[in-house]
Amino acid sequence: MYTAQTHIDSPLGSVLLARTAQGLAGLWFAEGQRDFPGKLEAPMARHDLLFHTVEMQLQRYWAAPQGTAADFDLPLDPMGTAFQQAVWRALLTIGHGEICSYGDIAKRLGNPQANRAVGMAVGRNPLSIIVPCHRVVGRDTRLTGYSGGMHRKIALLTQEGHLVHDNRLHRPVPGQATLA
Repeated sequence: MYTAQTHIDSPLGSVLLARTAQGLAGLWFAEGQRDFPGKLEAPMARHDLLFHTVEMQLQRYWAAPQGTAADFDLPLDPMGTAFQQAVWRALLTIGHGEICSYGDIAKRLGNPQANRAVGMAVGRNPLSIIVPCHRVVGRDTRLTGYSGGMHRKIALLTQEGHLVHDNRLHRPVPGQATLA
């Protein structure tokens, strides 16, 4: 399963990273993360090259001025069902500063009635921040939860240039895409 793990610090708290031989398989907040895997049966590898790359790319993400894209370029290997994998691939198509609804993702997957199933798969995303599930909001731009905690979802959306008030997105920063 996992071949290595480590903990790194982030502006949103300690993060647990896990990898397989193929790539990054997990990025979870160590506190307050729903579906946190707990103790992993993998050796600690603080000096792993992939973990170092993840840490550097996350630092670049946080150092970028609000609304400025700082994309991730990492080999990914999240573990999940075929449906979850399809949802997570769809999340990767939501650009920096853009948002999408659960229904939009269901339509992209060819099953417009699968909103709830999409929501469940989004909530089980094992690669927080990297696979941008924080960019998924309700059809009416309400923030509808985040397995890492609503405060983290708000921080991520704000970092990406959105204005959030009362758990709803408001006037995006000029030049940023919005929900169709």
